[in-house]
Amino acid sequence: MTHSASLLSCVRALLLLCALTSPSLYAQEMDAGIMQLFPKATRIEPKQEDPPVHSVYQLDELLGYAFESADYSTLQGFSGKPIRLLIGMDPQGVLVGVRVLEHHEPVFLHGLGEQSLFDFVDQYRLKPIGKPIIVGGRQGASEGDSVTRIDNVSKATVSVVILNETVLLSALTVARKLLDGFAGGPLATPKMDIYEPLDWNQLLERGLVQHWTLTHDEVEQSLGHELDGYPGLNMDEPFFADLHFAYLNAPVIGRNLLGEAGFQRLNEELKPGEQALLVMSSGMYPHVPEDFVPATAPNRIVLMQNEHAIELHDMNFNNGAVLEVLNSPITDVEAHVFRIKSHAAFNPAEVAGLRLIAQLRRNHLVETKVDFTRNFQLDPDLFDIQQAAVEAKPVPIWLRMWQERWWQIGLLGLSLMVLSGVFIWQHRISQQSRNFHLFRACFLLFTLVFIGLYAQGQLSVVNIFTLLLALAKDFDIRVFLMDPVIFILWSFTFVSLFIWGRGVFCGWLCPFGALQEMLGWVAKRLRIRQWKISESVHLRLQWLKYLILIGLVAVAFYSLTLAERLAEVEPFKTSITLFFVRSWPFVLYALVLLGLGLFVHKFYCRYVCPLGAGLAVLGRFRLFSWLRRIDACGQPCQHCRNHCEIGAIRRDGRIDYDECIQCLECIVILNNEDQCVASISARKKMQKTGKPVDLIASDASVRAS
Repeated sequence: MTHSASLLSCVRALLLLCALTSPSLYAQEMDAGIMQLFPKATRIEPKQEDPPVHSVYQLDELLGYAFESADYSTLQGFSGKPIRLLIGMDPQGVLVGVRVLEHHEPVFLHGLGEQSLFDFVDQYRLKPIGKPIIVGGRQGASEGDSVTRIDNVSKATVSVVILNETVLLSALTVARKLLDGFAGGPLATPKMDIYEPLDWNQLLERGLVQHWTLTHDEVEQSLGHELDGYPGLNMDEPFFADLHFAYLNAPVIGRNLLGEAGFQRLNEELKPGEQALLVMSSGMYPHVPEDFVPATAPNRIVLMQNEHAIELHDMNFNNGAVLEVLNSPITDVEAHVFRIKSHAAFNPAEVAGLRLIAQLRRNHLVETKVDFTRNFQLDPDLFDIQQAAVEAKPVPIWLRMWQERWWQIGLLGLSLMVLSGVFIWQHRISQQSRNFHLFRACFLLFTLVFIGLYAQGQLSVVNIFTLLLALAKDFDIRVFLMDPVIFILWSFTFVSLFIWGRGVFCGWLCPFGALQEMLGWVAKRLRIRQWKISESVHLRLQWLKYLILIGLVAVAFYSLTLAERLAEVEPFKTSITLFFVRSWPFVLYALVLLGLGLFVHKFYCRYVCPLGAGLAVLGRFRLFSWLRRIDACGQPCQHCRNHCEIGAIRRDGRIDYDECIQCLECIVILNNEDQCVASISARKKMQKTGKPVDLIASDASVRAS
């Protein structure tokens, strides 16, 4: 057992012990995860509300923040469910690590293994979020240090790109709320050249200092009770609260209130982009309680702008002795200078409000909370108004996937156009049997190598019940747009189902089906004797794939994870997605199915494939039966039936569209006079009588049904 595996086992054992001894397994698990991200931590604060993060400390030093991606991102993974992550970030915006808490990505659960996922998230350690983190690709010379690239996981591109978006969305949201330098500064900056000496009364008259008085009656009306019912309030005070407040960054306000030296000291203490607010109050409920701790955030007042609360932080200006430097006639008040941090993006030229939050306790059981807001707006002429830079909306992740795979999309689209042309002009193309067979062989090779092994375009029954579950719950087409190759193939297959039936995909676009057909070529070259399956047994075995489909769909509505495991009845992931790089039971199962295909042509497709069964069900709603039949087909000619390796032509000459893979071999025979027995007989008859013979059935649609 490796060291990492041993460590993982120990962690799991510890969590199990916590589950037995603690009433809160979740809290224990979170603390254990956070300790792995911050091994030097001595204190982990409970999760705060806005933003929802755990602050992590070593003694009194802030190490950083830990947070769950589920609180910030609802991006769905390839499985249709979000990937839950625990993310750690230090105060400088550098990721200390990422841990996977929960995921349902089938490529990791039932394919590559979870270790490859854990190895991928390990790459985030010590990556700064100040520049874009991009999955895969090569660093261009023009990029320099402007982006950070991390390695992709082959065969799991969609899953890891979604995970990367989840990490960045969560981390940037936290950074913009808590870290300096991650949010735009104010859109208005004070004009430093606007100043004139003003006294206290002049500042009040011009609204540069705001005066706000809350009376007893106003508060009692909001409370629905008289204030004397709340012990602890000094009823001798004439007002509930009498407040003065002013924005200090503008020189015409700050210099007049603090004096030249005080205003200069204030600007030295403020960090770039920060702003300051003076608040003074008296009355029975001042803006801070008696036990207020300097240099902390008050819980009684906040700034409001655009319906968002902006937290204020006491600067402890002049060691708390604000009144000593303040040019104000008011002396017997509480006075503080509060810092407005840069990430709050407060705009002093827009309407704002100071909110007073009153929490009044009637007794030890009943507490009443009410708030009051005083709106104000400063003169815009005091500020340089910057035009708000219109932040370009980030390119949706699904669109980026389409842009990055543009050439694969183009090549796939071209191939589907060619295939559509073949089906539209099938009779003309099939007249050259040698060229047609060569084209089909090349197209199947393209399907296996490019669509399957390279572009990972193997459709699966998992896609069907994922779609059904999405339709039953919260359908979001963006989940399906994440993989453009799969989306295009599904769209083309869905449309073609109602035109030509299920055979377009099964006979031409299924990589595993192409692999089986190639094995059939090998069997012919090696002259492997084919097993003869009686028609009665053949008809019974055909129902097996429908039973498998019904079982999988039913299980999917009970448990998608269980359905994904049972969907391993499809060998697609083993053979096409992972190209047999997998544990031996899966490889053995896939090889057995392929081996059976050497003796029974496309054994898996005919009897086991639940995807083919699902497509056959939908294919019953096709618009018409288009494979041409003639009067002689089945009566008595059995030539096409004998050459149909899939067994989709009945004894009476009709096509079983539920089983037909539309290889068009019967059309090739029909359109080549040297192959169609009826054509040969008709030609001989015409040579004897000198009259042409009409071979086409009088009601082709009936004969083809």
